[in-house]
Amino acid sequence: MPIDKVLVERKTALILEDILHLEPISKHTLTEFIEKYEYEVLSERYLERIIGRMIDINFHIITELGHTPPRDYYGSFLQMGKLSVLPIALSEKLAHSAGLRNRIAHEYDEIDEKQIYSAIKSCLKDVPEYLACVRKFIAKNHLCPSPKNGKKR
Repeated sequence: MPIDKVLVERKTALILEDILHLEPISKHTLTEFIEKYEYEVLSERYLERIIGRMIDINFHIITELGHTPPRDYYGSFLQMGKLSVLPIALSEKLAHSAGLRNRIAHEYDEIDEKQIYSAIKSCLKDVPEYLACVRKFIAKNHLCPSPKNGKKR
């Protein structure tokens, strides 16, 4: 089954929308970020959503290319590198975001504000590159027909 361009573009649009909300927060200094609790809470949620949507895209592309789904979210980023959807260095960097997403979503550990602040900076740099690579891969490989039945996923 071909990659669903509508699905990927919808997830991409949602990611870009959340990035737009993170950008103003990223302009604050670390001290300002720590002093305003709402910045951390909002940032955690935006990061969780962005990372989750990238993972959705990863699993969709990997499985639609006929590969077995990765065992975990971390592995989904590494697999995207192995499949040449992403440069290896980027896939390895983004793989670590899966752990952050799990800590945020499941409240495994207390999350350090400095870690979230740093993750915002990385996100604003790395996620647009991720999205560009995904779009380029799909366009280059002509793997982008829209679903005929119009179902949303």
